[in-house]
Amino acid sequence: MAWLALLGRGAGSLAGRGLDLLYPPRCLFCRAEANEAGSNEGGSNEGLVCDACSRRLSGDAPRCPGCGEPGADTAFCARCQGRRGSSGIAVLAGYTDDVRTAVLATKRPGGEWHAAGLATLLVRRHHGSFADWAIDLVVPVPMHWLRRAARGASSADLLARHVAAGLGLPCRGLLRRTRATRMQNELPPDERPANVRGAFRAGGSAVGRRVLLVDDVTTTGATLEACRQALLAVGAEVVYSAVVARADRTTSHDREPHHP
Repeated sequence: MAWLALLGRGAGSLAGRGLDLLYPPRCLFCRAEANEAGSNEGGSNEGLVCDACSRRLSGDAPRCPGCGEPGADTAFCARCQGRRGSSGIAVLAGYTDDVRTAVLATKRPGGEWHAAGLATLLVRRHHGSFADWAIDLVVPVPMHWLRRAARGASSADLLARHVAAGLGLPCRGLLRRTRATRMQNELPPDERPANVRGAFRAGGSAVGRRVLLVDDVTTTGATLEACRQALLAVGAEVVYSAVVARADRTTSHDREPHHP
């Protein structure tokens, strides 16, 4: 009956408030309590990021929505004008010291918290673009199984799962890495495309799907492009990308932690 459902919702709300009193929700990065962290968009305690950490980790310059290079959020650079609408990238921030620390934390034990926080900020910043792209599936950039066995977790998997949850979309590990390539950051930029070319295969169909490919950091975009081609080969309608950070080659932070 309706009154029972209402009573159940009321009891759940009271229980939630009681838990908040005993265990106040905290920022996923600095662990400040909610009353110190400020309000979270959407009113949910999941993915709570305080205002200070939000500014610290996502206070980035505008970027070209085609390649992610510094420019303007809504203006494509001259190089990307021709491919407008066929692909795009959402970047949270440049690969600054604070962002690098947060990304590296996702690769360590307990990194789930940082992955959730970074995904929250990424979805918050680019929610409009994600909606315009009409995405219906989120896919992580895969780690080679040898590397995964050694590390135990993949930051791209964690980020993709939380981005998908934030967008209310399914997340599927459609891609696999077929060979253990050299780390991208060990190679000069002009050698990176050949290093990952043909290194990814899709393990299922993506016919008609509008895919969002998720990774932690990109520099030249070679890994993202190789994955994009693998998804297009199995029928994806279009493949967009979302990354926490772009290691701009004009800075000293060309230390892209891509997987071998």
